[in-house]
Amino acid sequence: MTRVLLFTGKGGVGKTTLAAATAAQLAADGRKALVVSTDPAHSLGDALGVPLGGQPSEVDSGLYAAQIDPRGLVDDAWRDLRGHLRTILAGAGVDELDAEELTVLPGVEELLALAEVHRLSHAGPWETVVVDCGPTAETLRLLSLPEAFAGYLERLFPTHRRVVRGLLAGVAGTATVEKWDATADALSRLAEHLDALRAMLADQTTTSVRLVLTPERVVAAETRRTLTALALQGIRVDGVVANRLVPDPGSDGGAAATWLRTRRGEQDAVLSELRQSAELTGMGDVRVVDHRASEPVGVRALLDVAAELYRGADPLRGVEASTAPMLEVSGGGRGTEAEYLLRIVLPLGEDTELDLARVGDELAVTVDGRRKLVALPSLLRRCVVTGAEMDETGLAVSFRPDPNLWMR
Repeated sequence: MTRVLLFTGKGGVGKTTLAAATAAQLAADGRKALVVSTDPAHSLGDALGVPLGGQPSEVDSGLYAAQIDPRGLVDDAWRDLRGHLRTILAGAGVDELDAEELTVLPGVEELLALAEVHRLSHAGPWETVVVDCGPTAETLRLLSLPEAFAGYLERLFPTHRRVVRGLLAGVAGTATVEKWDATADALSRLAEHLDALRAMLADQTTTSVRLVLTPERVVAAETRRTLTALALQGIRVDGVVANRLVPDPGSDGGAAATWLRTRRGEQDAVLSELRQSAELTGMGDVRVVDHRASEPVGVRALLDVAAELYRGADPLRGVEASTAPMLEVSGGGRGTEAEYLLRIVLPLGEDTELDLARVGDELAVTVDGRRKLVALPSLLRRCVVTGAEMDETGLAVSFRPDPNLWMR
């Protein structure tokens, strides 16, 4: 299986440089690597010092690179499916103008970019695909799209192909069944693509995210929220990199040295907090890269960055996939007097905004505005929530049997 490693972080923290440096080091070690960018900023070619297109090209021995153009993917790949969707909606009685508007779905460009990453991971000689993602907010949206689109598709169109075919034939007549068949086939292919993307992101043995930040409190706070959001989606984060650490001037005098000491002291304080948090959440140590006097451009300069970043270690070696379940149930007792504790393993910050709600047999967990439905173990489906507590490592939700359901 091809290894997929995604780099993301707040805009301007240097994730493109570190993604390119990682791919360059892999190629230098004799492992073919492809580095691709889904970032609309199109700065990957600048970091490598070569022009890039939408198709992978070899920029150095064993090192391939490409700049994904989401707009072009929309023009090429989405046009036909959008036509099929208009056909379905119009056939179901939706006004033509409304059908046109309904098929302009937000997030299509990002979704197709992710689909292209999936395609490329199976389309070449490379063993690893390193992805330079967009800024954090865009990346979180990108990684949540397969599930969101799958839900949209499930609600808008029946799952079973024959149901779709029967519905469309019923509203349009049997003479156009072949046309509806083509539409149903297109929807089936879309559903398969979404399933494949969700499987790729959920596979913690082959896919992981590496978070890049600069050691500043605002950026670190966003990184912690990103870590929580990715954990909520079940996506593995295998490491954190603190980039652009300013040099320590030691005891040198002068205004410049004083400024550097002050700045470095602030960064060291942030790093200390980050390392404590990383240890609590099982993230291990935080890798550090110094701020360079000149911008690293080209493969040779990127290899210098990689040497400092990995210090001889395997660039793909990060925090191993956790073997602990996301949900842990404990407690017990007799009948309706029993008490149970459901622990949801999730890294949380002190300022995390948390909301819980029971939705049927699921628990709706909303963290900093991001909602996730967690299926309850069968034992707890006949229970009511009696309380909840949180700390840096997760949630602890208390349950007690519902007398109205327990005896059924």
